[in-house]
Amino acid sequence: SAAHLARNAQALVPAIDIDGTVMTQSLAILEYLEETRSLGLLPAAPKDRAKVRALAQAIAVDIHPICNLRVAKYAATQGGDITMQSWMQAHIAPGLQAFEAMIEGGDTCFGGTITLADLCLMPQVYNAERWGIDMSNMPKIQRVTAHLSTIPAFARAHPDAVNPDANH
Repeated sequence: SAAHLARNAQALVPAIDIDGTVMTQSLAILEYLEETRSLGLLPAAPKDRAKVRALAQAIAVDIHPICNLRVAKYAATQGGDITMQSWMQAHIAPGLQAFEAMIEGGDTCFGGTITLADLCLMPQVYNAERWGIDMSNMPKIQRVTAHLSTIPAFARAHPDAVNPDANH
Protein backbone atom coordinates (compact mmCIF):
# COMPACT_ATOMS: atom_id res chain seq x y z
CA SER A 1 0.00 0.00 0.00
CA ALA A 2 1.02 3.60 -0.35
CA ALA A 3 1.08 3.94 3.43
CA HIS A 4 3.49 1.03 3.76
CA LEU A 5 5.71 2.36 0.97
CA ALA A 6 5.91 5.62 2.89
CA ARG A 7 7.24 3.62 5.88
CA ASN A 8 9.52 1.35 3.89
CA ALA A 9 10.57 2.15 0.33
CA GLN A 10 11.59 -1.50 -0.10
CA ALA A 11 7.92 -2.50 0.38
CA LEU A 12 9.07 -5.29 2.69
CA VAL A 13 8.46 -6.21 6.30
CA PRO A 14 9.26 -5.52 9.00
CA ALA A 15 8.85 -1.81 9.45
CA ILE A 16 8.38 -0.44 12.94
CA ASP A 17 7.72 3.05 14.21
CA ILE A 18 9.52 3.25 17.53
CA ASP A 19 11.06 6.06 19.54
CA GLY A 20 9.97 8.58 16.93
CA THR A 21 11.54 6.93 13.91
CA VAL A 22 10.61 4.24 11.42
CA MET A 23 13.08 1.37 11.26
CA THR A 24 13.35 -1.47 8.79
CA GLN A 25 15.35 -4.68 8.48
CA SER A 26 15.00 -7.31 11.19
CA LEU A 27 18.61 -7.39 12.35
CA ALA A 28 18.85 -3.61 12.53
CA ILE A 29 15.62 -3.43 14.54
CA LEU A 30 16.72 -6.22 16.89
CA GLU A 31 20.11 -4.63 17.47
CA TYR A 32 18.44 -1.28 18.16
CA LEU A 33 16.13 -2.94 20.69
CA GLU A 34 19.13 -4.70 22.22
CA GLU A 35 20.96 -1.41 22.59
CA THR A 36 17.99 0.58 23.90
CA ARG A 37 16.03 -2.05 25.83
CA SER A 38 18.80 -4.42 27.01
CA LEU A 39 17.06 -7.53 25.74
CA GLY A 40 20.06 -9.77 26.36
CA LEU A 41 20.16 -11.02 22.76
CA LEU A 42 23.91 -10.49 22.51
CA PRO A 43 26.47 -11.75 25.03
CA ALA A 44 28.62 -9.28 26.96
CA ALA A 45 32.03 -10.43 25.69
CA PRO A 46 32.99 -8.95 22.28
CA LYS A 47 34.18 -12.31 20.89
CA ASP A 48 30.93 -13.96 21.93
CA ARG A 49 28.92 -11.09 20.44
CA ALA A 50 30.78 -11.58 17.17
CA LYS A 51 30.01 -15.32 17.25
CA VAL A 52 26.29 -14.70 17.79
CA ARG A 53 26.24 -12.07 15.04
CA ALA A 54 27.98 -14.52 12.68
CA LEU A 55 25.35 -17.15 13.45
CA ALA A 56 22.51 -14.70 12.88
CA GLN A 57 24.05 -13.46 9.65
CA ALA A 58 24.64 -17.01 8.40
CA ILE A 59 20.87 -17.19 8.15
CA ALA A 60 19.80 -13.60 7.58
CA VAL A 61 22.52 -12.76 5.05
CA ASP A 62 23.49 -16.08 3.49
CA ILE A 63 20.30 -18.19 3.41
CA HIS A 64 17.35 -15.83 3.58
CA PRO A 65 18.05 -13.50 0.63
CA ILE A 66 18.26 -16.26 -1.95
CA CYS A 67 15.34 -18.14 -0.39
CA ASN A 68 13.09 -15.13 -0.30
CA LEU A 69 9.83 -15.94 -2.11
CA ARG A 70 10.37 -13.13 -4.61
CA VAL A 71 13.78 -14.55 -5.60
CA ALA A 72 12.58 -18.16 -5.71
CA LYS A 73 9.54 -17.26 -7.83
CA TYR A 74 11.78 -15.44 -10.28
CA ALA A 75 14.17 -18.40 -10.50
CA ALA A 76 11.28 -20.79 -11.10
CA THR A 77 9.96 -18.70 -14.00
CA GLN A 78 13.25 -18.68 -15.92
CA GLY A 79 12.69 -22.03 -17.58
CA GLY A 80 14.47 -25.29 -17.12
CA ASP A 81 13.85 -27.70 -14.30
CA ILE A 82 13.87 -25.20 -11.44
CA THR A 83 10.78 -25.21 -9.26
CA MET A 84 10.13 -23.24 -6.12
CA GLN A 85 10.68 -26.40 -4.09
CA SER A 86 13.89 -27.44 -5.86
CA TRP A 87 15.27 -23.91 -5.46
CA MET A 88 14.49 -23.81 -1.76
CA GLN A 89 15.88 -27.28 -1.14
CA ALA A 90 19.06 -26.49 -3.05
CA HIS A 91 19.78 -23.40 -0.97
CA ILE A 92 18.22 -23.83 2.47
CA ALA A 93 19.56 -27.32 3.19
CA PRO A 94 23.27 -26.54 2.70
CA GLY A 95 22.93 -23.29 4.62
CA LEU A 96 21.32 -25.03 7.58
CA GLN A 97 23.90 -27.83 7.45
CA ALA A 98 26.64 -25.22 7.78
CA PHE A 99 24.70 -23.56 10.62
CA GLU A 100 24.44 -26.97 12.32
CA ALA A 101 28.24 -27.17 12.33
CA MET A 102 28.54 -23.66 13.75
CA ILE A 103 26.25 -23.98 16.78
CA GLU A 104 26.94 -25.45 20.17
CA GLY A 105 25.25 -28.57 21.48
CA GLY A 106 22.78 -27.10 23.97
CA ASP A 107 19.16 -25.99 23.90
CA THR A 108 19.99 -22.66 22.27
CA CYS A 109 22.34 -21.65 19.47
CA PHE A 110 24.90 -20.11 21.82
CA GLY A 111 25.65 -19.94 25.51
CA GLY A 112 22.49 -21.41 26.96
CA THR A 113 20.39 -18.25 26.58
CA ILE A 114 18.21 -16.98 23.77
CA THR A 115 20.23 -14.83 21.40
CA LEU A 116 19.86 -13.08 18.10
CA ALA A 117 20.89 -16.35 16.44
CA ASP A 118 17.87 -18.19 17.88
CA LEU A 119 15.55 -15.47 16.62
CA CYS A 120 16.97 -15.90 13.12
CA LEU A 121 16.94 -19.70 13.22
CA MET A 122 13.28 -20.29 14.02
CA PRO A 123 11.76 -18.67 10.90
CA GLN A 124 14.31 -20.38 8.67
CA VAL A 125 13.46 -23.78 10.16
CA TYR A 126 9.80 -23.03 9.48
CA ASN A 127 10.77 -22.24 5.90
CA ALA A 128 12.76 -25.47 5.64
CA GLU A 129 9.82 -27.52 6.90
CA ARG A 130 7.49 -25.68 4.56
CA TRP A 131 9.61 -26.73 1.57
CA GLY A 132 10.08 -30.36 2.65
CA ILE A 133 13.74 -30.17 3.61
CA ASP A 134 15.01 -33.23 5.43
CA MET A 135 16.56 -32.02 8.64
CA SER A 136 17.11 -35.45 10.19
CA ASN A 137 20.88 -34.97 9.89
CA MET A 138 20.74 -31.74 11.91
CA PRO A 139 20.28 -32.91 15.53
CA LYS A 140 21.57 -29.70 17.11
CA ILE A 141 19.12 -27.57 15.14
CA GLN A 142 16.33 -30.01 16.00
CA ARG A 143 17.19 -29.81 19.70
CA VAL A 144 17.30 -26.00 19.65
CA THR A 145 14.02 -25.62 17.77
CA ALA A 146 12.29 -28.17 20.00
CA HIS A 147 13.36 -26.19 23.05
CA LEU A 148 12.50 -22.79 21.60
CA SER A 149 9.07 -24.06 20.54
CA THR A 150 8.20 -24.59 24.21
CA ILE A 151 8.76 -20.90 24.97
CA PRO A 152 5.45 -18.98 24.81
CA ALA A 153 6.86 -15.99 22.91
CA PHE A 154 8.15 -18.26 20.15
CA ALA A 155 4.85 -20.14 20.01
CA ARG A 156 2.91 -16.86 19.73
CA ALA A 157 5.21 -15.64 16.93
CA HIS A 158 4.95 -18.83 14.86
CA PRO A 159 3.53 -18.02 11.40
CA ASP A 160 0.68 -20.50 11.84
CA ALA A 161 -0.32 -18.81 15.11
CA VAL A 162 -0.09 -15.32 13.62
CA ASN A 163 -1.93 -16.13 10.38
CA PRO A 164 -3.33 -19.67 10.46
CA ASP A 165 -5.30 -19.15 7.24
CA ALA A 166 -2.30 -18.04 5.18
CA ASN A 167 -1.59 -19.97 2.02
CA HIS A 168 1.73 -21.66 2.73
